[in-house]
Amino acid sequence: MGLEEPAANKTQILFTQRRERVHHTKMMGARVGGVTSTAAADLGRRRGEYGIDAPYVPLWMGVGAVFAFAVFFIGSALSIPLLAATAPNLGLALAASVADYLYASRYGKFAAWRDLLLSLGLRGDERVLDMGCGRGAVLLMAARLLPRGRAEGIDLWKTSDQSGNALEVTKRNAELEGVADRVDLRTGDMRALPFKDESFDVVLSSLAIHNIADAAGRAKAIDEGVRVLRHGGRFLIADINATREYETRLRERGMVDVERRSLGPRMWFGGPWVAASLVRARKPSI
Repeated sequence: MGLEEPAANKTQILFTQRRERVHHTKMMGARVGGVTSTAAADLGRRRGEYGIDAPYVPLWMGVGAVFAFAVFFIGSALSIPLLAATAPNLGLALAASVADYLYASRYGKFAAWRDLLLSLGLRGDERVLDMGCGRGAVLLMAARLLPRGRAEGIDLWKTSDQSGNALEVTKRNAELEGVADRVDLRTGDMRALPFKDESFDVVLSSLAIHNIADAAGRAKAIDEGVRVLRHGGRFLIADINATREYETRLRERGMVDVERRSLGPRMWFGGPWVAASLVRARKPSI
């Protein structure tokens, strides 16, 4: 996981989150596009198990916290003031970062994506693609809004990207969420999507594209997402790094209504210095 400057200041973050909550409230109690309010309200409930994003990151932060506290006790026992004074502060900071990271991975990203998916106003008959779907956190939420549509996910199923990441685990989660009948899963690389041009109404990606090490590879993934998107379709990317690249590439590919903004504290993976941003765009209608 890398570092990137947040896309907006705190005032913009709070305003945007308030706007999304208001929009969400207006949609409830009626139909959201073609989706019942019951299905929309149910997005907050999870039945599957979705693991931890990049599990080595909180693990090493936790190890660092334990080490810092050990240094504190050693420094206190040996009467070394510098160690006794600085080590506990470092330990507390790392422990707080672990807690923040786990909150974002286990709760915050679900809340953020719930609002984003509802803001799309889906009819319920769309075809949606999740690039780098992992265990299905976003994919299966989208599927619950598609009673007459299809949700398709593609991934390389690497456990370094998400704990317990595996095709069979995602299939099981789809069953637990009650959407297995409308979900298709594939093993593949987002830089070479196995779909025809203009196959999807919506393309999503959450915390996945940055795992491609080189800028050329990330640009290719963006190009592939644009290729398989139908005219008038929406492309939403949430990521903790390289989002300026995504924004630029989408503009170069002729996408319109391109926006980049912070997703706020709900998606701070350890603190504001590792804040996820949203990049969204629309493919022009013919």
